[in-house]
Amino acid sequence: MGANISGGFPEFDRNDDVYSRKPRLVDIPENCVALIMTRLDPPEICRLARLSRVFRRASSADFIWELKLPSNYRVIAQKVFDEITLRKLLKKDLYAKLSRPNLFDSGTKELWIDKNTGRLCLSISSKSLRITGIDDRRYWSHLPTDESRFQSVAYVQQIWWFEVGGEFEIQFPSGTYSLFFRIQLGKTSKRLGRRICNSEHIHGWDIKPVRFQLATSDNQQAVSQCYLNNNPGNWSHYHVGDFKVTNPDISTGIKFSMTQIDCTHTKGGLCIDSVFVLPKEYVKEVIGSE
Repeated sequence: MGANISGGFPEFDRNDDVYSRKPRLVDIPENCVALIMTRLDPPEICRLARLSRVFRRASSADFIWELKLPSNYRVIAQKVFDEITLRKLLKKDLYAKLSRPNLFDSGTKELWIDKNTGRLCLSISSKSLRITGIDDRRYWSHLPTDESRFQSVAYVQQIWWFEVGGEFEIQFPSGTYSLFFRIQLGKTSKRLGRRICNSEHIHGWDIKPVRFQLATSDNQQAVSQCYLNNNPGNWSHYHVGDFKVTNPDISTGIKFSMTQIDCTHTKGGLCIDSVFVLPKEYVKEVIGSE
């Protein structure tokens, strides 16, 4: 259909006189194109922008991307950009930057917005979590790795009291969110270009389950328990719970934890990478791609 519209071949009457010309893409007024784009999803807008110069100019209109950004985008953007940068950016450029992962809080957290829903996504590194005994090198250590977004993970060799927690507060766009811990039994490394897993310290996780908890500032709560029995060397995402945000203009605080504090036995050989907070409908896309 696009080829026919843009062809621009003349039509003739019975006397072979030119009397009309088929409309072309370049004939559509730029403001009309921009209004049409307000009804499209961001990926569709970007594809249309490649069709012609008119479409490319129309796709840069601020009012289009104002509608695609979350209503509280300034609060989100202020976490990663200063005011001068925010004032200089076109809304299109701001959307593009926010839809990619952005490090903040000294590189210990990451945020981005989902291109399809406009909702907030968070990743919180192990260095930003409260880990009981993390400063005692007899039990815990930080291991450098390229398998983490943050280039390091927390590894517990052996401990009696296992307790990991954290909290975060921001104005989340409306929607339902899911929280996960990303963890792995055993520690991995590369030898001669091959990935290998050291599982010698894995023990104790099959005796008693780990308890996961989530609580929000508006009194939503979730509790779950499970044994850590995934295959050593494989990263797994353990679902802690869901919470719902109805008012994007009010900050929502979240507190979360992962504990196994039965001191009748030791446990160890576990890597903790990060915590994910994702729009519920976006979970498979993020976690499934890892």
